[in-house]
Amino acid sequence: MTALAEFAMLSQGWRRALLMILAGAIAALAMPPLFFLPALFVGVSVLVWALDGAEREKGVFRRLIGPAFWIGFNFGLGYFAVSIHWVGAAFFVDGGWLLAAMPVAVLGLAAILSLFWAFGVSLAHFLWSDSWLRIFALAGFLALAEFARGHLFTGFPFNLFGYALTANPEMMQAASLVGIYGLSFAAIVVAATPALVWPAAERALVSRLLPLFVAVGLITLQLAWGHYRLGDITVEENPDMRVRMVQPVVAQDIKWQTFAREEIVNRLIDLSTMHTNPEDEGLDDVTHLIWPEAALPFFLSDEPQYIAQIARALPDHITLLTGAPREAYGSDGSIVPGQRPFNSILAFNSDGEVISSYDKTHLVPFGEYLPFQDFFERFGLSQFVHGSEGWAPGDARRLMNLPGTPAFLPLICYEILYSGRLGAPVADAQFILVLTNDAWFDYSIGPAQHFHHARLRAVEEGLSMIRVANSGISAIVDPLGRVTVQLREREIGAVKGSPSLPIGGTLFTQYRHMPFFALIVLGLVLGLLGVALQKRRQAKHL
Repeated sequence: MTALAEFAMLSQGWRRALLMILAGAIAALAMPPLFFLPALFVGVSVLVWALDGAEREKGVFRRLIGPAFWIGFNFGLGYFAVSIHWVGAAFFVDGGWLLAAMPVAVLGLAAILSLFWAFGVSLAHFLWSDSWLRIFALAGFLALAEFARGHLFTGFPFNLFGYALTANPEMMQAASLVGIYGLSFAAIVVAATPALVWPAAERALVSRLLPLFVAVGLITLQLAWGHYRLGDITVEENPDMRVRMVQPVVAQDIKWQTFAREEIVNRLIDLSTMHTNPEDEGLDDVTHLIWPEAALPFFLSDEPQYIAQIARALPDHITLLTGAPREAYGSDGSIVPGQRPFNSILAFNSDGEVISSYDKTHLVPFGEYLPFQDFFERFGLSQFVHGSEGWAPGDARRLMNLPGTPAFLPLICYEILYSGRLGAPVADAQFILVLTNDAWFDYSIGPAQHFHHARLRAVEEGLSMIRVANSGISAIVDPLGRVTVQLREREIGAVKGSPSLPIGGTLFTQYRHMPFFALIVLGLVLGLLGVALQKRRQAKHL
């Protein structure tokens, strides 16, 4: 490790750039679903050593966009190129010339996200010192960059650093205290500790290894507290609600084809009503039937015969919750001309009537709407998710209050990723419902990542989550992040279960991101203290 540390500190130019890209790529192996935590220790330590050897430019601006900036940028480029490479799977759905654009799109997205880390690392270098406290400056600014990445320009909070510390339910429990951004701060501090051990200095071995022992101790404490919390909190299922979740696994390239509509509806109904085993009572013991995002890939007004077919299959006591596109209607009940449709969750009663709806508010750029649409359409570019002119965002988050149903917060797809931004109504929700369609990313690690990120929201909010996906993973997650029932990726079928009752407010629900910002302040104060201590030592030697 000493040789690696010295190489990182002394490297410059293209050697440093390649080293940082490699270090970032290695660090990405700690993200779900791999969770190879030692990789984060290696990657972040190399980042610290490179900053130890980074030149200090004169002038604030030149230093801001100086060597430390490019160290952070290249580290991020390697990290994001590996950790979100699965985004490229969407380009295979339509194929053709899009396949040629895939590498450019993936690397372009990685480069854009790397800018957040570039500025975070560059700012941290302003508080750099030879003290062990420098790793807190890095944690403070880099975690703040992660927060910015999750909020600015609609936000893209995939694979935040903190997810490396959530490999199992025991480790997940820390999210109930400080949220995923607080865990990101902790992950950077812990992963940077090997950089304080090497290169070997004229210190006793025990004192050199002390930071690493502390890091291992903190992770052990996290596991122990999580184990205690899992055993201490009693989770009870809601006895008045039993759902049947259907996972139809409809291929994305045929989903929106007109010829496939009949087959899709028949598959949904067959999976909903079939008996999976001799003890299965079908829909007789079910209160709610749930289908995934865009399960009905057509406007209801276009295919009334299918709605009648669905209504005939529903027993009187059943409420159907399904994803479907929804046209905009005016006060007179007519379709508003020129208004873009919504990506919605619709609630049907057994008569086939829509009794409630939720329209997705947080749309995916380039996926569900096209920024600068007029410009991009000149080159033949359009959004990936089909809609006549893209989708329109819904007005606001709100609870669904259906007859005989506990109030719940409906969300669609990646709306569940935004820690602390699920909307004010989440405080009054009894559970969270997420409908999604990850078929765009089949045969990649994307669906597993998406599901794991969603589980953390259940822990943060202390609420059960029902997640129904087109091709997986569909599951019920309890308020402690444990999976109670599940359909695996690309498993065609249906499964039953009940959401758990809320366990009460967590520290995160009471204070949201305040503990995280307190950690940021702590990191910056300790970074400043490290600079002050270095200056004091230098003054003594003069």
